[in-house]
Amino acid sequence: MVDLRSDTVTRPTAAMLEAMAAADVGDDVYGEDPTVNALEAEAAALFGKEAAVFTPTGSMANQIGLQLLVRPGEELLCDAKAHVVNYEMGAAAALGGITTRTWSTPGCRLDVDLVEPMINRPNPYATATRAIAVENTHNIGGGTVQPLAELQKLRDLADAYDLGLHLDGARIWNAHAASGVPFEAYGRLFDTVSVCLSKGLGAPVGSLLLTDAERASRARVIRKRLGGGMRQAGFLAAAGRYALANHVERLAEDHARARHLARSLEPFGLCDASAVETNIVIVRVPEIARLAVAAAEQGVKISVLGPDWGRMLTHYDVDDAGIEHAVKVLGDLVR
Repeated sequence: MVDLRSDTVTRPTAAMLEAMAAADVGDDVYGEDPTVNALEAEAAALFGKEAAVFTPTGSMANQIGLQLLVRPGEELLCDAKAHVVNYEMGAAAALGGITTRTWSTPGCRLDVDLVEPMINRPNPYATATRAIAVENTHNIGGGTVQPLAELQKLRDLADAYDLGLHLDGARIWNAHAASGVPFEAYGRLFDTVSVCLSKGLGAPVGSLLLTDAERASRARVIRKRLGGGMRQAGFLAAAGRYALANHVERLAEDHARARHLARSLEPFGLCDASAVETNIVIVRVPEIARLAVAAAEQGVKISVLGPDWGRMLTHYDVDDAGIEHAVKVLGDLVR
């Protein structure tokens, strides 16, 4: 089975499992798990942040980050297809009391000139804008890498209006692999940063929220309130430490396979190879659900996101032979 539905389907490697089994652990709610503490310190240093907080999921890391920047009844601005407002079960509103407004751009690429007119200053008639969230890479945008110059422009805008900035960096590792931009460069532009260990990096579970020390202290309170206080979490953190040490640089292989997959399927009208920047290939075809069912019967799984579109993601559980099998199956089905 060649599973291209998501890079979340990856399984721990044998070496990662060995690292997990050998982990030195303690009670993380007491702050006594040495492996969690090491993971948090390593990740914070990588992004030039003072602190990090280990969370079980990326959605939790995102929502904690938003709650740190936006109080109940205040406003967050973000892209209309952003994960934080589309795929986190309304948590910003339900759990944080946060209202949102959104913008739309081609490929979900950030355009700061569209964002500035949306900002509401505090006044008696409109909800005050308190923060802006950016997703990098952008999932529904097709793995779009947000340009560093535009992110710097956004930071300047946020400073001018005294706004917070949150980075949904679930796939920031892919952005780094594709652009060469150092992690620290991303970290210095945002007040809170979420990063995921269980997508392209292949850990079985876990994300991190990166921020300053004061916010990290508050983040631990919110994490506990949301049910995210874990005990001997070092077994999970060990997988994250192994992933950071061994799986970041190999993401370029996933990107190369995604480009090959897209170029091979473009002649069949399934995708636009020029739009592939990282490990996500957007598929556009009428009645894609039927195609997905037929492909699965021949050992290829793709994700269906709408009546005429879906996606395929490359990851370390899919090798070159798997890509060639997917090309043959999908090509034959639409030929």
